[in-house]
Amino acid sequence: MKLIICAGPPTCGKTTVLKQVTNKLLAQGRRVAYLKEDVQFAEEATMFSEEFGIPSKAAYSGEICPDHSHVLILKEAVEWAEKNQADIFIVETAGLCLRCAPYVEGGFAICVLEVTSGMNLPRKIGPMLTLADIAVVTKIDLVSQAEREVFRMNLTEVAPIPVIETDALHGINIDRIVREVEKSPEIKQPMVLRGNPPLAVCTICAGKKEIGWENHFGVVRTLESDPFYQGE
Repeated sequence: MKLIICAGPPTCGKTTVLKQVTNKLLAQGRRVAYLKEDVQFAEEATMFSEEFGIPSKAAYSGEICPDHSHVLILKEAVEWAEKNQADIFIVETAGLCLRCAPYVEGGFAICVLEVTSGMNLPRKIGPMLTLADIAVVTKIDLVSQAEREVFRMNLTEVAPIPVIETDALHGINIDRIVREVEKSPEIKQPMVLRGNPPLAVCTICAGKKEIGWENHFGVVRTLESDPFYQGE
């Protein structure tokens, strides 16, 4: 199974991009599952379930850092997608921290950026962009060609990765993203984070990279539970 993790600032167009990608993957006969990670509310899982009829789930981080919640639940989420016989598992996360990145080794990482969010946005979002495999720039129909070129230059200076510009609302350049997804490898266990977490006091922030809540101490959670304390 391929694991696709898509991150980007709120309202940048992640969901619209992923809906277009999902539509094309399903048309190719792919079996897709979808997970939306957010803090306290999201309707995207319901949208994907109703529109595409695919296994969809939402996970809320609540009082846990969203990126840390992602680390804690991803192992079980992958198992859930495998039980639903998915061959492509899409995880959408807002990545609100901007110090961590949700990507794992062996997965495919997509960072979505909105070109209308300012020319310096690529310099502000850190590992969410620099550790991604590709950057998808959305809402290109709302700016001039000169602005698009400046944004792209600023982006590639920060992260020399492939850039796909898209008007996702109308499906422009979605095929290029789908081809990148198709080229990505199958996920392998055990999963580990692609980047190093920042310094802090919890086991994830302190540098433990193992995926799965059972590998951490302090306030943790499972895919289905509320947060609870694990440790002495």
